[in-house]
Amino acid sequence: MTESLENQILEQRRGLRHQTAGLETEMRDEFSDMNQRINRLESAGAGIRRDEAGTAEEIARQQSPIERIKELVGRIERRPAIASDEAS
Repeated sequence: MTESLENQILEQRRGLRHQTAGLETEMRDEFSDMNQRINRLESAGAGIRRDEAGTAEEIARQQSPIERIKELVGRIERRPAIASDEAS
């Protein structure tokens, strides 16, 4: 009877080991999948930051011509006033 009990215990331990090994493999696969997802998110975030930097650069590049246009419009708006003052 003792031998039978020992065999049952050993069988249960083997079963638990097998289940534990299966869970370990499953967890490793899940962790691998999670790592891949995190890497993709980090890459996407880096791409967004790169796009934002490009947008900021484009805005800065356009700002100088806009200022120049504003200056020219101001000059044009002052000309009729100067012309009407001179005509008077």
